[in-house]
Amino acid sequence: MPQATFRFYAELNDFLPPSRRQEFAYEFQGRGSVKDLIEALGVPHPEVDLILVNGVSVDFGCLVQDGDRVSVYPVFESLAIEPAVRLRPHPLREPRFVLDVHLGKLTTYLRLLGFDTLYRNDYADPELARISSEEGRLLLTRDRGLLKRGVVSHGYYVRATEPLAQLLEVLRRFDLFEAIQPFHRCVRCNGAVEPVAKEAVLEFLLPKTRLYYDEFYRCVECGRIYWRGSHYERMQRLVDRIRQAASTDT
Repeated sequence: MPQATFRFYAELNDFLPPSRRQEFAYEFQGRGSVKDLIEALGVPHPEVDLILVNGVSVDFGCLVQDGDRVSVYPVFESLAIEPAVRLRPHPLREPRFVLDVHLGKLTTYLRLLGFDTLYRNDYADPELARISSEEGRLLLTRDRGLLKRGVVSHGYYVRATEPLAQLLEVLRRFDLFEAIQPFHRCVRCNGAVEPVAKEAVLEFLLPKTRLYYDEFYRCVECGRIYWRGSHYERMQRLVDRIRQAASTDT
């Protein structure tokens, strides 16, 4: 049976057992593409930016031969790798997301910070992959199998399990702290939130809200009304914590 030597670098090792977080030999059947072998080892292709086979940069379609040495690198943030074959498409022009069923709380946080974020708790995997591809949205998921779908070009496997840690991970990974625009999206439906005159929403307000508040906002999609009450203060404290985390990164 043919055998190749693989080495995965940096955060790609998150997908591998400890025994494979160094150079290792891998036996395979037939004539497998390097993409197929990488994903068979557990690493989704959207996480890969550069592959070297015997020191030469190749694309995903390269057929691995017996005795080849394969080096696999993650997405580079600052290192220019031209003229190597860069496997990742150009970054999306603006940060727009679609999230899988496991990331409901992260969805709320991203919308709170103003990011266009699609989510439904009944999205099936094929639909998530299609939305990501057709609408040019970055697919965030806790399901590495979903990222292996061929149609997915922009995707990321969220490592953290706690929602706030997930949020900070995504903001750091895609350098989004400067793009934060809090309170511009509805946390319930993802619609844009715009100022609205008090008189236009007066009939929907509770008596104490009518009495103590004069500044209101409304979602243009679902009609949900927002004002700067105690819920706003809690959300503002969360935004402040997130921005403080950004300052500690610099």
